[in-house]
Amino acid sequence: MDSPETSSNPPLLAGIEAGGTKYVCAVGHDPENPLSEIRFPTGEPGDTIGEAVNFFREAIEQYGPIGAMGIGTFGPADINSRSSGYGGILTTPKPGWAGYNVVSALRERMGESVPITFETDVNAAAVGEAEFGAAIQKRNVCYITIGTGIGGGFLHDGVPLHGRMHPEIGHMLVPNLEGEYEMSNPGSVCPFHDNCIEGFASGPAIEKRWGAPGHELSDDHPAWDLQARYLAHGCVNLTAAWSPDVIIIGGGVIQQKGLIPRIREHFAKLAGDYWGNLPPMEDYIQEPGLGQQAGIVGALALAQRLL
Repeated sequence: MDSPETSSNPPLLAGIEAGGTKYVCAVGHDPENPLSEIRFPTGEPGDTIGEAVNFFREAIEQYGPIGAMGIGTFGPADINSRSSGYGGILTTPKPGWAGYNVVSALRERMGESVPITFETDVNAAAVGEAEFGAAIQKRNVCYITIGTGIGGGFLHDGVPLHGRMHPEIGHMLVPNLEGEYEMSNPGSVCPFHDNCIEGFASGPAIEKRWGAPGHELSDDHPAWDLQARYLAHGCVNLTAAWSPDVIIIGGGVIQQKGLIPRIREHFAKLAGDYWGNLPPMEDYIQEPGLGQQAGIVGALALAQRLL
């Protein structure tokens, strides 16, 4: 006789939030309420995917077969489902991952029967926020994450926007503001560009510049004013280019106390009252309503959409 899990519940959803620092895997029938979840460091590709597969195999034994899987990955990545390289990681400084096909590796180890959708981690988080978080009933949603790298995604009426590839907000160019501050080790951390926002405002950039990771810096450290200014420049550029209804900023760095209000303040100065029809700053630039769960909830929601 079928167990209650396999007979009375909707199909089991599987999700992966594949970050550059950590992998998060989860299963559930409802994206907002995972039944089981695991987090582990992102290491060598084969080992990382192997750990994810082991988690899903154990979940299958407990909850029944997986109906669909959603993946939100660090990039750049090939998310074009018509491409021969769909599911692969492209040019990345993360050792061992450039050219590695995540979807193919999962299908080889789990079988071809499980439908898989492959998106960027920021698009997955945007989907999570649009369905369950701070962007409910918003038509045009921008989600930015600030962590090991900086990425961004857009939704229009709930659908992730793609161009020739996915947006690369982290490599949007911004002015170098470092000369206005005293620091131990200035300069961009991006190996590709001298003045992109990822090179100046990612977690590694903060640590390089000030000699300590962000979580070790005091709330009144000048790092946070500079950080807010860089992110405000990014938000102004995104507003000019796309005019979203809401900009949600997530990731580990944004958890710094008081950073979001500083970004709003600098945004207002840079915008120069040009966009008079914007919502109040408290509504326009927000933290994720789902907190650090936005990515994995969004990955599960992408799996649900396959069904």
